[in-house]
Amino acid sequence: MSPRTDTPGWLRPGLTLTGAAREFFRHPSPKVLVPAAAAAITARLAAGRWTRRDAVVPAAVLAAEPFVEWIVHVTVLHWKPRTVRGRRIDPLLSRKHRAHHRDPRDAELVFVPMPVLPGVIAGLVALNLAIARDRRVALTGIATSLTALAGYEWTHFLIHSSYRPRHAPYRVAWRSHRLHHFRNERYWFGVVTPISDQVLGTYPAKDEVPPSPTAKTLGVEELRPA
Repeated sequence: MSPRTDTPGWLRPGLTLTGAAREFFRHPSPKVLVPAAAAAITARLAAGRWTRRDAVVPAAVLAAEPFVEWIVHVTVLHWKPRTVRGRRIDPLLSRKHRAHHRDPRDAELVFVPMPVLPGVIAGLVALNLAIARDRRVALTGIATSLTALAGYEWTHFLIHSSYRPRHAPYRVAWRSHRLHHFRNERYWFGVVTPISDQVLGTYPAKDEVPPSPTAKTLGVEELRPA
């Protein structure tokens, strides 16, 4: 009989990619997001009639993704609560992200919160439909956007798991995100890739910035549970 352990499966030593994938799909967000991306891909394949724009759109989405990720991370996830006309403004995404910084080992806090996920998916669908005049091109954009979001969720989950980097691109993402959590929360905002940090000046060498005393709290004293 194997010894009992209270360590969650995704944090146990020796985790493989296959084991990480099994753990990943035990959570609600991937169960919604991955099928949504697969459905969009299937719908686009069924629509047929490919054009050059079906190559341009994915390239544009993937080029923009690191910068969208950076902007959302800085402006929404690291939002500090404020009071406007007597009303406290503190979005759910911000509260959950602060909780994630306080406890990076809580798997449920790694993912886009389920109350928010349907709106995020609907927003990506609406945005692509509004930008693209052609339904097929819009489907290409939707499929790419949802796949990119699923890739973000998988990468973020993997970085916080016990799986260790074996290849250079992932090793860079792994190190960068861990510096964000455990060195200084004002830098290293990229998760999938550090490209946006490198372009926007938030990718210093580790020793160029001091350890931050607010890396876990983001400088916010919580008034209520996230």
